[in-house]
Amino acid sequence: MIADLKPYSEYKKSGSPWLTNVPAHWQVHNLRTLIRPQNERHRPDLPLLSVAREKGVFVRSLVDANENHNAIPEDLSNYKVARAGSLVINKMKAWQGSMGIAPVDGIVSPAYFVYDLRIGNRAFGQALLRSKPYVAHFGQASDGVRVGQWDLTISAMRQIPVLVPPLAEQAAIVRFLNAANGRLQRAIRAKRKVIALLGEQKQAIIHHAVTRGLDPSVPLKPSGIPWPGDIPQHWEVRRLRHLITGKLKYGANAAAEFDNPNWPRYIRITDFRIDGSLRPNTFRSLPPDIARDYALEPGDLLLARSGATVGKAFLVRTLTGDACHAGYLIKARADRNLIYPEFLFAFTQSGAFAAWKDSTFNTATIQNIGADKYANLHVPIPPLTEQREILDAIAEGQRPLVIAISRLEREIELLQEYRSRLVADVVTGKLDVRDAAAMLPANARADIPEDDADLELEVESADDEDVVA
Repeated sequence: MIADLKPYSEYKKSGSPWLTNVPAHWQVHNLRTLIRPQNERHRPDLPLLSVAREKGVFVRSLVDANENHNAIPEDLSNYKVARAGSLVINKMKAWQGSMGIAPVDGIVSPAYFVYDLRIGNRAFGQALLRSKPYVAHFGQASDGVRVGQWDLTISAMRQIPVLVPPLAEQAAIVRFLNAANGRLQRAIRAKRKVIALLGEQKQAIIHHAVTRGLDPSVPLKPSGIPWPGDIPQHWEVRRLRHLITGKLKYGANAAAEFDNPNWPRYIRITDFRIDGSLRPNTFRSLPPDIARDYALEPGDLLLARSGATVGKAFLVRTLTGDACHAGYLIKARADRNLIYPEFLFAFTQSGAFAAWKDSTFNTATIQNIGADKYANLHVPIPPLTEQREILDAIAEGQRPLVIAISRLEREIELLQEYRSRLVADVVTGKLDVRDAAAMLPANARADIPEDDADLELEVESADDEDVVA
């Protein structure tokens, strides 16, 4: 379906350095002719919507700490109403691609732009405006004193050229992208399942090593706590608060809105790969005057306190510059006279830690493990020399699993990059998908899980009389 795609037979100049040539039969309109401001307010009863570069417009969770970086005011009456199908733009992050089509009626920050997008197929409009070439356009239309504080200017935004294929072709493009995204996402999901299975094998290797050691002939003793059970007789058990220097420390309660390369990196859970390395393409930063209070060092352990990732632990292995951590992460800095950071991290990857975590959740509102609970975590500790031997044995036993997981992670990244490029090439007319779309079932829909919901393109078409087909 994808391999046989070819360019259109005839092109014309678009007038844009990012769009270059476009299909000769497509129209090119300035954005100002396709949008109409919407300023409805006083509907605090509607769900609260957020806008993100990665997800577009989505209903904001009121309980997930990963989304709650910005406080929600008590009075929402001044928030703007975004009707299902409205174009919502975060004007301060438009240069990053923070925009999209509202999936339902809701309310958004009064600082956002809300427009009626008068294009025949709003799903096509969303795919087009969120594509890489259009992120560049919105970047050029933004201005400010320094990167990270740019603001979208209305006059420049209104001049952005918008590609408008015939209405039937818009529908064909949406149908093709739904099917292509479904195939790619199923491939990604299958690889993630394999990674999860390999992760279970890694956990089994770790669990035995950090609770029983390497010598099966060593006498055991009761640990006094249920999750590790019996441990080697010469090991100790200490609470986490007695194994760290200083106190457990929460991170910065700030939105990840800057990517200034000269500022300290703002590390979040999404920055970590499965192998513990940091993703280069998720870089965010905080101003130095904020970051200094949450500084990180190699060897720091980061513990997730709430949300979907509650109880997960991440080890900061290496840093190429200054860094700090987000507020839904808790920093634990190991006392290296007592425990290697790598050994402490290994324990958090064991079945014993998983059992402790499950027994600790406060489910009154959301699952949560605060610093006070982490501080009381019991950790079995062998002598330092034995810790090093255990870590070496774990590394050796896991080596083929780590290699396989790293390869799968890279394959997923390549598929995601390919998906982004494919969308850009299709919506800007670099590839003709009409024949491929015609061979698809009329009701073909993408099979996409919730965390990739922004890939689903089947949004209701506009029914206004003055839409551009």
